[in-house]
Amino acid sequence: MDLKKLEMENKVIAAIKQVYDPEIPVNIYDLGLIYELTIDEQNNVSVLMTLTTPNCPVAEDMPGIVQKEIKMIEGIGEVTVELTFEPPWDMEKLSDEAKLELGLM
Repeated sequence: MDLKKLEMENKVIAAIKQVYDPEIPVNIYDLGLIYELTIDEQNNVSVLMTLTTPNCPVAEDMPGIVQKEIKMIEGIGEVTVELTFEPPWDMEKLSDEAKLELGLM
């Protein structure tokens, strides 16, 4: 991966980390809700994500919130955020930072 692409990926991840789950005080990236993140040569971003539960109170809004955060990055192209529930999210997807934050380590 070239340096410019890595830099853009880091910016996208930082933007995603600004979005928090409404029920858990941890950002959605560290919760493991981002299953796939792709950035092409034109800085178009594609995100495949899930939620902790299909009954999440912000289920309809979350993809738009993530899209809005990513679109704020200078130089970003089109942003597509797709929601999936396969495979279902589980606690194993938590980052070490999230586990620390939640007192699980």
